[in-house]
Amino acid sequence: MPSPRRATRRIARHRYGLETVLVHGKPNSPKWDYSHHVVPPMSASVAYRLESEHRGAKGFVDFVSPTASHFKRAPIYLYDRLDEPTRGMLEERLAYAHGADVAVAFASGMGAISAVFGAVMDSGDEVLAHQTLYGCTVSLFDHWFPKYRMRGRYADLSRLDRLERLLTPKTRVVHLESPTNPTLECLDIAGIAAILKRANRRRRRPVLLSVDNTFATPFAQRPLALGADFAVESLTKDIAGFGTDMGGAVMTRREFESVLFLYRKDFGAVLSPRAAWPILVYGLPTLATRLKRQEETALAVAAYLERHPKVRRVAYPGLPSYPWQALARRQMVDYTGAFAPGHMIYFETAGRTPAGAGRVAERLVDGIARKAYTITLAVSLGQVRTLIEHPASMTHAALTPEEQRKAGLLSGGVRISVGLEDPQDLIADLGRGLASA
Repeated sequence: MPSPRRATRRIARHRYGLETVLVHGKPNSPKWDYSHHVVPPMSASVAYRLESEHRGAKGFVDFVSPTASHFKRAPIYLYDRLDEPTRGMLEERLAYAHGADVAVAFASGMGAISAVFGAVMDSGDEVLAHQTLYGCTVSLFDHWFPKYRMRGRYADLSRLDRLERLLTPKTRVVHLESPTNPTLECLDIAGIAAILKRANRRRRRPVLLSVDNTFATPFAQRPLALGADFAVESLTKDIAGFGTDMGGAVMTRREFESVLFLYRKDFGAVLSPRAAWPILVYGLPTLATRLKRQEETALAVAAYLERHPKVRRVAYPGLPSYPWQALARRQMVDYTGAFAPGHMIYFETAGRTPAGAGRVAERLVDGIARKAYTITLAVSLGQVRTLIEHPASMTHAALTPEEQRKAGLLSGGVRISVGLEDPQDLIADLGRGLASA
């Protein structure tokens, strides 16, 4: 049972580095008195026993306005879909990792993305989104928004000189990924936030900035510190880290906590304690260690690909040839301030025509699927295993050929999520795959 007592150890967490805090968590948590646990416990109860009707009533009042309780005393747990301690401890640590007031966890990354728009948009509002986005986010905008009389509109948000003119009275959210999925374009989060701040002085309802931070993770980039209102993560990817559990989270200011909790309660995309626990116990504590190793390996793999005659272009933030490297070095930094380019690589195969390059890419991934030991043909990313995929026919297949072209996604494009294998083994498997392509 959760206890209203606070943990007996009183430790000043700010004395320690954030990588250490990701391992040990918050020592004085109102979510659960676990001062005697080395490993945080997993709760497995849908409902919680109440001592009185008065306590139950107070619990519902506190939940409707969670800022009244979540930061001052132990919460009153009523029902798993409202709040529960294991997920609450994960949310505490996610918020700290992002430098946010609050984090609200969902059953998937798309659950988290949907919640941002569902919580702050009204019928008639629109999202202005960057033209390169994850395919399911595009599907959300194109197929589901119209049912609620909302709209997703796309533009090149790298052109800061045009951004303010693109805003309309109906624009409620600007949404982007950086780096983008799958092309790894880097967008100027701080620059966009500054333009929106200036534009909002003349608006009745402010335009909010939402950043999908899945490719970077909070280890490499913290959008709220750059001026964003929301940072969205797919916990399924690097934060979970091992490809075993799904989840998503929204990190934001305290003013949006209540509406996000209510949205999650009513729409039901709740992260279960059983999924939250391994992310809390295994995923976040190892995030920094995994990412550091994966970045070293990714740089070696990207440099090899850049030299290969069957590769036309490589996009990786750690390469000197990366077109947005100056920007990436400003905003993609780890907790010590060092450049953190991540572990995602996007490259385009060479061919006499775009169709020819596409055939080379298809033969490459097919050859990898049949013969490679260290590289797996699979969707998703951010696992300890290296994954390869063909975005045009897989993760971004929902986009029409014209939409793919506008997003800069070519049929010869290949995406690699670098894992923890020996870099020379990955290079050898890629070399054999390219030779047979």
